Amino acid sequence: MLLVFGLTAVFRTVSEGTFHCPQCGGDRPYRRRAGRRWFSVFFVPMIPLWRLGHAVECRTCRGRFPGSALRTPTAQQMAETLAAGMRAAAALVLRAGDPSDAVARARAIATVTGYGEPDYDADAVNADLGLRRTFLEREVVQAGAQLAVEAKEWFLAQAVRIGLADGPLGEGERQALHGVADLLGMSPAYALGVIVTTEGASR
Repeated sequence: MLLVFGLTAVFRTVSEGTFHCPQCGGDRPYRRRAGRRWFSVFFVPMIPLWRLGHAVECRTCRGRFPGSALRTPTAQQMAETLAAGMRAAAALVLRAGDPSDAVARARAIATVTGYGEPDYDADAVNADLGLRRTFLEREVVQAGAQLAVEAKEWFLAQAVRIGLADGPLGEGERQALHGVADLLGMSPAYALGVIVTTEGASR
């Protein structure tokens, strides 16, 4: 009797979701596959041997990538993070000025809405104003980690316009804006330039 034996690699799906595919260059569905080498007889896996690790497979282009590919945020995750960051920055600036000022609150709502939060309203402003400072600061840091230099400048300028909505910036508002800039990863000199330029353009 002729026996045909050998080694066979068997993969199974352990999770699925959406990721940013390095090959497609966009958000795509994926499946995470775990592999194992088996001793096979007549091409039938019989005895499990060593593990082959995990791979992320794009369901669109069928490309396979290491598990680290899942660390890159999707476009949707980036949009959500930026909106959350602007909500936090708006709350920090409003707190430093007059949180009850209708014009400043309206400016904050318009700004956050423009960052992708269409349902952001007065109740949401009140809720954000009640959050812990450490939480708000963390949201700004996460947003800043995804922004290029020019985008950080625009982000800070939007926060400055919220502070200017109720009149010239007060000392507390300036400190809050410099704090936001620091959380974004901007130098003090660069932040000062953005703040002063935005102030000048508003006059």
